[in-house]
Amino acid sequence: MGNPIELIVGLGNPGAEHLATRHNAGFWFADLLAQSYNGVFRLENRFHGEVAEINIGDHRIRILKPMTYMNDSGRSLAAMSSYFKTPLNHMLIVYDELDLIPGRAQLKFDGGHGGHNGLRSIVSCIGKAFWRLRLGIGHPGHDRKEQVSNYVLKKPAKEDQNAIIEAAVAAIESLPIFLNESPERAKTRLHSRGIKARPYKNVDSDKSE
Repeated sequence: MGNPIELIVGLGNPGAEHLATRHNAGFWFADLLAQSYNGVFRLENRFHGEVAEINIGDHRIRILKPMTYMNDSGRSLAAMSSYFKTPLNHMLIVYDELDLIPGRAQLKFDGGHGGHNGLRSIVSCIGKAFWRLRLGIGHPGHDRKEQVSNYVLKKPAKEDQNAIIEAAVAAIESLPIFLNESPERAKTRLHSRGIKARPYKNVDSDKSE
């Protein structure tokens, strides 16, 4: 049996200057998903974000892109989930993941924020028992906070950008399996994709958050 997802949230930062940066991989996914199912984003001030609605088979799903900036993503999600009374486990949050290489995408349920500021905000506002889709952006190879922050706020090389988009498309193709069959089957399909290896630190870890 599949899993009922009512709300999919892509994380990122608003503004043209952030559009192509690694930290906006969640926005890339949200845009691709909406385009795939003829959804149109509209600004909803009461939710502090842009919202689109799509149908995947018999499933009606809302897509949210918070316009609050990454560090305040939880405020947007809390407003929308409260209004529609969306259960935590009926949400899928999509975000950039340093500890996965570009081209890798992984589904998981529950966990901490793993140092991701968007997740940190969401967990503090609504809790942590939601589904996550982690889109790999690779690691810069060091752990100094200011250097990592600089890395995620820059545009990736074209090869990596293409790999991230390919992973997002693969995840979108796995969604009907997730919804209609089971999350485990969707995970198996998504996680078993063959991708080109890249030399990043800790790039293939799936550590517990």
